[in-house]
Amino acid sequence: MTGPAEHPLVGAVKPLVDAMGGEILPPERAGEEDVVLAWEGQDVLAVRLPQLADSLDHILAALERQHGMPLSELDRRTKQSVVRSLEARGAFSVRHGVETVASALGVSRFTVYNYLNRAK
Repeated sequence: MTGPAEHPLVGAVKPLVDAMGGEILPPERAGEEDVVLAWEGQDVLAVRLPQLADSLDHILAALERQHGMPLSELDRRTKQSVVRSLEARGAFSVRHGVETVASALGVSRFTVYNYLNRAK
């Protein structure tokens, strides 16, 4: 973005937009599905939210960075914790969410379901 990039609202929402895997755009480039944010009555920026499937990939990548290693290399207890965290974030409501998570963790779908049942 040019111009409004220095605006304090951009700095305030950028960490959240980045964490979600979204994109910040100038408000004039906003589409119907984008969220336009205003400051004191003036449009400052637009946020393009990612598709749900892209969000899951982004969340998995963030978890790998957080743990400092591929998720498949985590121990069983940590993988269970990751699954609980992903469930709380709605990861398994995404189509093929279980398969995507199982692949990232290096386990079977059955194992992910076991982790989910164990948490309950």
